[in-house]
Amino acid sequence: MIEIRPLAPEDVDAVIGAGLGLARLPLRRGALYLVAWDGARPLGHAHLSEGNPPEVGDVEVLPSQRGRGLGTALMHAAEQEAAQRGNDRLRLTVSAAAARPQSLYRRLGYVDTGLPPRRVKGTIQIRSGPLEVDDTLLTWEKDLRAVDSEPPRSS
Repeated sequence: MIEIRPLAPEDVDAVIGAGLGLARLPLRRGALYLVAWDGARPLGHAHLSEGNPPEVGDVEVLPSQRGRGLGTALMHAAEQEAAQRGNDRLRLTVSAAAARPQSLYRRLGYVDTGLPPRRVKGTIQIRSGPLEVDDTLLTWEKDLRAVDSEPPRSS
């Protein structure tokens, strides 16, 4: 059975060792990573930031585990966490070229905010080092007032 729980400091090495990047470490105040675990094995994660509205990002599932509903489960866990914190919306940015993530987010009820697409180009510094980026990002969000309070299920 898959368990999703916040990243604990003692689990960082296991998550990185599994091949999952934790680009947003160290965490800013109020932010957290939600990690999907199969026993002691991390399978994926999602980052939830503090904000108005909060934003979910850095959603990653190991390639060998894709197609099992883990992305959906991680997104539901992030939505529930944001709702429990008193937020009525959750925002994300998605690459204009990323058809598969866009499909997931649409299926989960995310819609375009109407903000103009944002071009990101250049070198950004992440935890693992510099990363060259050339992308156009779309900003979507979901109304959380209808989010179920039941914990997410996955196989």
